[in-house]
Amino acid sequence: MFKKGSKLYSIVNNKCPQCQQGNFFKYPITYLPNKIIKLHENCSNCNLNYVIEPSFYYGAMYVGYGFTVAISVITFILATLIFDVTLLQSFAIIFSVLVLFIPINLRLSRIIWINMFISFDKENS
Repeated sequence: MFKKGSKLYSIVNNKCPQCQQGNFFKYPITYLPNKIIKLHENCSNCNLNYVIEPSFYYGAMYVGYGFTVAISVITFILATLIFDVTLLQSFAIIFSVLVLFIPINLRLSRIIWINMFISFDKENS
């Protein structure tokens, strides 16, 4: 499941979708706005261009929206069932959780988006 050659391996390890050896992001997860989604321009191993076309990663917003909705629903259910909070308190909790997940959401949506279009190539690994 997490073996090299699977898309899940590339997504979990933030590796190039084509060779799964080069790093996709320049920096580890951080809350610094100018470093959250900085990509390498090309893979250090197979030289795959990560910016396939201008505005390629706008489509990642749809993936990020799905994560945001899922996180919001799960947080709402947990907050109301386990902690028995009011509606206003649950919205405050949801907002706090979403702010905490911003770097993960942005990075995960981009790596999933590029993995939807580029597959593993054994010759480049």
